[in-house]
Amino acid sequence: MTDAQISPLAVIGPGVELGTGVSVGPGAVILGPCVIEDDVYIGASALIGSPPEMTDQPQNAAWAGELAHAGVRICRGAVVREGAVIHQGSHRPTTIGAGAWILNRAYVAHDVHIGAGTTVSAGVSIGGHCEIGARVNLGLNASVHQRVFIGAGCMVGMGTPLTRDLPPYAKAFGSPVRVHGVNTIGMQRFGIDDTQITALQAAYAAGDLVLERTSHAWSEPLAADIGAWRARESRRPAILVD
Repeated sequence: MTDAQISPLAVIGPGVELGTGVSVGPGAVILGPCVIEDDVYIGASALIGSPPEMTDQPQNAAWAGELAHAGVRICRGAVVREGAVIHQGSHRPTTIGAGAWILNRAYVAHDVHIGAGTTVSAGVSIGGHCEIGARVNLGLNASVHQRVFIGAGCMVGMGTPLTRDLPPYAKAFGSPVRVHGVNTIGMQRFGIDDTQITALQAAYAAGDLVLERTSHAWSEPLAADIGAWRARESRRPAILVD
């Protein structure tokens, strides 16, 4: 660990590895096993590395060296703001992708994977084992049910209770949640060409949220995001708006 700025009021437990340029604010608690990569910012009173909330898992005292779980990994350049809570994984590290933002009071449960560049807004709660792709935006106070898959580039409206999976670049909001078309602005910003955007819009408008009926030849970078969605077992996509 070099060039780190660690408040003397922070608690860094055993089994925590800190990279270069890490900042940790006052009152933050980081418990091992945990890897914090370079240039990560952790705000005041953030809590990282508590044991998973599972009745068949030990509620270990990680601060005393009981490092019984699968850990947490926060990748390079991520930001974890004040009061956020990130739990240990039970069978794989809970992972925050490179450049992701976890904002105030957000909750990330055990075994969650969050992709690079994703924003988890203030007050969002994410249940265990969720897979959240890159460049997703979860709006204020959204709630994500455990084991939900959210494809890359999705936009989820504030306060949305999300209990079903989302295909790549979907816009979803409401209660119950509905898919309201495609995040075209996010696709354009990621360099996806208009032909690909139009083809995805057409597929979703036709109700093909699992992308099994389209014969379009997807090109990169969209092809990789669609491949991850197709590889998802037992997809249960949210309902398309009428």
